[in-house]
Amino acid sequence: MLLKIHPDNPELRKITMAVESLKKGGVIIYPTDTVYGLGCDIYNSNAVERICKIKGMNPKKANLSILCSDFSHLSDFTSPIETSIFRVMKKALPGPFTFILKANSNVPKIFKHKKNTVGIRIPESNIAREIVKELGSPIVTTTIHDTDEIIAYTTDPEIIYDRYKNIVDIVIDGGFGNNMPSTIVDCSEGDFEVVRQGLGDLEQYL
Repeated sequence: MLLKIHPDNPELRKITMAVESLKKGGVIIYPTDTVYGLGCDIYNSNAVERICKIKGMNPKKANLSILCSDFSHLSDFTSPIETSIFRVMKKALPGPFTFILKANSNVPKIFKHKKNTVGIRIPESNIAREIVKELGSPIVTTTIHDTDEIIAYTTDPEIIYDRYKNIVDIVIDGGFGNNMPSTIVDCSEGDFEVVRQGLGDLEQYL
């Protein structure tokens, strides 16, 4: 299903349709403030495995992140965050960043690797955040890559739909996406290490 949702004022009826799909173990493609992402209910292991299969990843080695609507779920999945790091996160989020933090025991095993960390996203996307709010819990998030070797990310939701319509349950059309991913910042060791430079400029928040 291709589901068009207004990016600035998401219609609750349509948000609910996406949420109902997630509750049933569905996998959706949705817009963020960077590129389009694959998502599912964080607590549905079968759906998480579907995402890994779609992306050709080993679930035990997959670098998946958790998308939250705000900071209220952070303590559910992360160890206590140092004040200096939290201060920067508060300035930078919502925004085009993925912050890698130390995970606590509540994080589903599929997210944790040898370093016992977890990536956290709070995007500046009304659609993504409203889905999480309505669901009542965070969702898995991982970027959609283009099959083209030159174009890294597909920005047109209709092209995404044509490619994934038989693989996922819903593709949300929230307008053209960006062609740059989020900036990944590793804060798990108490400092800021940019491990992937994307759309977000961390320097302006330090």
